[in-house]
Amino acid sequence: MPEDKPLTVYCVGGAVRDELLKIPTKDRDYVVVGSSADEMLKRGYQAVGKDFPVFLHPKTHEEYALARTERKVSKGYKGFTVHANPDVTLEEDLTRRDFTMNAIAQSADGQLIDPFNGQTDIQNKVIRHVGAAFVEDPVRILRAARFSARFVDFAIAPETMQLMQQMVADGEVDALVAERVWQELAKGLMEEQPSRMFDVLQHCGALPKLIPELSCLWCVPQTEKYHPEIDTGIHVMMALDYAAQHQFSLPVRYAVLMHDLGKGTTPKEVLPRHIGHDVRGAKLVTTVSKRLRVPNECRELAYLVAKFHIKAHQVLVMKAETLLKFLMDLDAIRQPDRFEHFLLACEADSRGRLGLENIALPEADLLRQALHAAMQINAGDIAKNYAKPEDIKQAIFDARLIEVKAIL
Repeated sequence: MPEDKPLTVYCVGGAVRDELLKIPTKDRDYVVVGSSADEMLKRGYQAVGKDFPVFLHPKTHEEYALARTERKVSKGYKGFTVHANPDVTLEEDLTRRDFTMNAIAQSADGQLIDPFNGQTDIQNKVIRHVGAAFVEDPVRILRAARFSARFVDFAIAPETMQLMQQMVADGEVDALVAERVWQELAKGLMEEQPSRMFDVLQHCGALPKLIPELSCLWCVPQTEKYHPEIDTGIHVMMALDYAAQHQFSLPVRYAVLMHDLGKGTTPKEVLPRHIGHDVRGAKLVTTVSKRLRVPNECRELAYLVAKFHIKAHQVLVMKAETLLKFLMDLDAIRQPDRFEHFLLACEADSRGRLGLENIALPEADLLRQALHAAMQINAGDIAKNYAKPEDIKQAIFDARLIEVKAIL
């Protein structure tokens, strides 16, 4: 029986790369050479790939893909026809991969097959494209940027950056769909130094295409008294890296990325001041989030941070009533977890500034105390004493106000 003969299997991609880098790897991917879809099914593998011949191992459930080649037929990352049959060789399969460090295979006995010198590029800390077919898939621009954020001591090869710039000029980035863009951006935001992702996208010209509202922040000046780094784009990247260093969640990191969009629309004649950038920025966050189809949790927090981060820096001079109303604007009493994420994003904003990385944050402490005080009130008990909804609402507010005044 043909299924009794062992499959010719190689471990490929990130698992091999990470092993060479001596870093943990979560998933292992395999390529099968000399087999067919029918044979895989006969052996009990489960087909899962709609566009590609990918199968799950019947016991380990790891992914096994048939060796394949691809041919570009139209723009975009889906514009390919796939060819997979027993005649496709391992090297042909590796040729279609994005970067040399991802085009290394390992046989069952541990032998490395490295036709594109990926090991050398790993040793030299270079992100280099495999071949000319790199230009056929615009997602690879996003992946190059994301890998820059993950492997912070690696640099993109000059010839690879040139190809990326040419792809942008040829309109390949315009064919990317929102879901795919967000998927890569979300992964990049969670890497070790996410600012490197956006630096790469800016340098190759992709960021002005994908998020022009963010791209235009570089070289926009801010008041040096509050922002010693001056440049708005640099500040946003410093704040983002602060959020990454402190292991903040994806919604917080996205909110930090978006928090100063309004500064890109400040009239030049009033620079370096940015009056009203919070209101303008909130509208832009809505626009960007809708265009990229950002999940609601990220979208809602980013909107609140853009709209209210200036107020969060002003709470020390607020009266008790204003402070309580601010908490209600943030819906902090009903959503305390989101409120905490709001404060973390504001923390990154405050400390993502040159020389202010360890500045004290009494504003955040006061807001936490005020929320704790307001939440001591039992709204249900108060409501029992009133018939009209407006009276109930006012009585609850007054009771909470007494508690907030006590901490001031």
